[in-house]
Amino acid sequence: MENHNKFMLRAIELSKQSVKNGGGPFGAVIVKDGEIIAEASNSVTQTNDPTAHAEVNAIRKASEKLNSFDLSGTTIYSSCEPCPMCLSAIYWARIDKLFFANTRNDAAKIGFDDEFLYNEINLPIDKRSIPTKQMLREEALFVFKLWEEKEDKIEY
Repeated sequence: MENHNKFMLRAIELSKQSVKNGGGPFGAVIVKDGEIIAEASNSVTQTNDPTAHAEVNAIRKASEKLNSFDLSGTTIYSSCEPCPMCLSAIYWARIDKLFFANTRNDAAKIGFDDEFLYNEINLPIDKRSIPTKQMLREEALFVFKLWEEKEDKIEY
């Protein structure tokens, strides 16, 4: 049986180290068969990469280690409830289970408020804060047709 406390404490330790090293207060650990296969912290400010959240960084490392984009059979431990981007990445990676420590409300209290994003996703495109316009759909659909007809494609 997996030692949930041990893995969560490691994610929390990574978040603490991140703060000490100038990063955001977030850490994540991915476990497979009772062993840590990847761990990471938030490195947004160190790498100037807005997608370098702890969970995404850990997913990238786990995918590289397993040489697969499918992380079925793994569990992720995050020091905080994942933001919408990270939660989506967790689903895309097919991670089996998610455990988190701090809540998104805890994060909001220290300046990491994702409520805007949760609300924005549900809005119709024309009501979102970033002006968005669809264009050249027919030209783009041609590429989708190529994909649909491709016999040697790798489905994901």
